[in-house]
Amino acid sequence: MSVKGGAAVAERRHPGLGRRKASPFPKGRQVEGSALAEVRDLLGTRGRGRDLLIEHLHLIQDKFGHLSARHLAALAEEMRLSLTEVYEVATFYAHFDVVLDGEVTPPSLTIRVCDSLTCALMGGEALADELREKLSPGVRIVRAPCMGRCQSAPVCEVGHRHLDNATTAEASALAEQGHTHPLIPAYLSLEAYRSKGGYRLLEECRTGKRSADDLIAIMENSGLRGLGGAGFPAGRKWRFVRQEKGPRLMAVNGDEGEPGTFKDRHYLELDPHRFLEGTLVAAQIVEAGEIYIYIRDEYPAVLEILRREIAAIEKAGILGAVKVHLRRGAGAYICGEESAMLESIEGKRGLPRHKPPFPSQVGLFGLPTLIHNVETLYWVREIVERGADWFSGHGRNGRKGLRSFSVSGHVKNPGVKLAPAGITVKELIDEYCGGMADGHIFKAYLPGGASGGILPASMSDIPLDFGTLEAHGCFIGSAAVIVLSDKDSMREVALNLMRFFEDESCGQCTPCRVGTEKAVKIMSEKKWDQPLLEELAVAMTDASICGLGQAACNPLKQVMKHFAEELS
Repeated sequence: MSVKGGAAVAERRHPGLGRRKASPFPKGRQVEGSALAEVRDLLGTRGRGRDLLIEHLHLIQDKFGHLSARHLAALAEEMRLSLTEVYEVATFYAHFDVVLDGEVTPPSLTIRVCDSLTCALMGGEALADELREKLSPGVRIVRAPCMGRCQSAPVCEVGHRHLDNATTAEASALAEQGHTHPLIPAYLSLEAYRSKGGYRLLEECRTGKRSADDLIAIMENSGLRGLGGAGFPAGRKWRFVRQEKGPRLMAVNGDEGEPGTFKDRHYLELDPHRFLEGTLVAAQIVEAGEIYIYIRDEYPAVLEILRREIAAIEKAGILGAVKVHLRRGAGAYICGEESAMLESIEGKRGLPRHKPPFPSQVGLFGLPTLIHNVETLYWVREIVERGADWFSGHGRNGRKGLRSFSVSGHVKNPGVKLAPAGITVKELIDEYCGGMADGHIFKAYLPGGASGGILPASMSDIPLDFGTLEAHGCFIGSAAVIVLSDKDSMREVALNLMRFFEDESCGQCTPCRVGTEKAVKIMSEKKWDQPLLEELAVAMTDASICGLGQAACNPLKQVMKHFAEELS
């Protein structure tokens, strides 16, 4: 500081003059050479684009069993991302185990025990407790949301190997023997599929024998609607995307995380090429040059099947100029919401986007994007070859089409049931499931999974389809029907479902993030504060950004309405 005319004036010094003592250590976490070498070796020749971040995190998690701070820093360096970006994505998804300096790494083996509704009804909690007592601390036992195998509850996953109708003895044996890899079911191969006329429709589309307008008209006339839950007409969606200025993309939503839903897994493990052909046909119609197939991490067998069969059709020249990217989810129910899935494909946290604009206009990587769920695409070939009237000719009670119902709970024969749209739950149980399980009396049902609400057995004559349940505060969604009996506490059922939504809230909006937590606390009390719960439900329904928060209170509201005697 100098003095001019008696006044003190601060001297301006260039920051590079070096008058101040520099810090003896560089700021921030430094990348370790050994960690960087390990990451580079794992990534190999794979791309380093931002959209591959989650894929690369999986590589590290699979190799080392966790994500250490040193590997996260190395990955950030290799991908030219900030460590903050990498860390926030890694900690968002449930299947990544982030281990910071000084923290204990998890055991080499993890057993996940499903605690969603059907598994809870069938003894999932007792299974988890027994496994902890027998195997801990050498094996980590964690609760997990729905694994999409509700027809075989209770279910657990030993490493990446699922165990249906699980027992403590069987799970322990798998762990001790090291059987931790997924079992690949028998499915229709490419050769067998082609022998039955497979990929002929795709060829007809590419050669111009079938025009885009003709196929769109068939799909519109069939009445096929999005079978992931939203129910938007499939043909109309093709038309909307096609009219947008190119280039265009396509994304397939295989994040089938709604508790009680397992139809997509069923079809992919049975006939994957029927799905792949439907996907390629849809991409051809909207002129999408790249397809991104997003499959939940809870389906390791499906992921392996699709890896094999996508490679097979590429080798056979069936893909042509279309590029197909298989993306692996990481344990986040919210990514079943279409815009959250797009964010995840782009390598980000699965936070739902505000709409509009809609994905058909501004979707994946900012381009117009056609989004379908797995089952919708599975029906494309069948509908086109058999005609729109074939599909719309099915139905009951004034409804049209077919529905794949994922039925679980207290029925004799649970599973995927292909039935006419508009069938009632009573008809579904009696005609397709062999009736109620022995010793159980029909009490209530969930017509559309965890978010679709709950109805009493006295309302079992309502046609199950889009638009038939909304007047009763419910919806069909993905057609996941969970059947409850006189042995079930409706209070506990509602609490189980709300705990699921609390765990799976992405946390982006306050009504859902805080509302689900508060609801669980109130519902855990001996006596529910029903006026407060009703007020909370209104706030969550009206103000949440996406369907998770908007629908989370549907089961709660229905239990208070129809089963009030169990709450007093």
